[in-house]
Amino acid sequence: MRYQRVPPTEKRGRVHTSTVTVSVLPEPKTVSTWLNEKDLRWKACRSGGKGGQHANKTSSAVQLTHTPTGIQVRVESTRSQSHNKESARQLLAARLQATAEARQTDARNARRRAQVGRGMRGDKRRTIAVQRGSVTDHKTGNSTTWRRYSRGHIEDLW
Repeated sequence: MRYQRVPPTEKRGRVHTSTVTVSVLPEPKTVSTWLNEKDLRWKACRSGGKGGQHANKTSSAVQLTHTPTGIQVRVESTRSQSHNKESARQLLAARLQATAEARQTDARNARRRAQVGRGMRGDKRRTIAVQRGSVTDHKTGNSTTWRRYSRGHIEDLW
């Protein structure tokens, strides 16, 4: 949309032109993910680093793989395998949630870009000329007054 106006601070009466883009999208829904136990592959392994004989003899580290997505998580933060399992489950759930939200955001941005276009002046759909008091729709060729348009009577442009 092209918006033309003469600002009150303009001394010479020059017309200022702005480009406005508008997109109409539905409210984003919250994404929920859940872990199905049959989609998880657990593997116990020995942790690395310090610990000496205890680290070399016990398999306290946990590697969790989500088979549908292939996302892997490895946790070796504590000496307890059960605590590491719970941490790995929480970390995997957080990563799956972030992936689902990113996918939803990408789809939303693609829909927005398809509606807005490039935002260049050649893409204009309507011209609003406040100083002349007119609004012109360039796709249909119809015009109306600025007063009717600002009050919501956009059916004049169809």
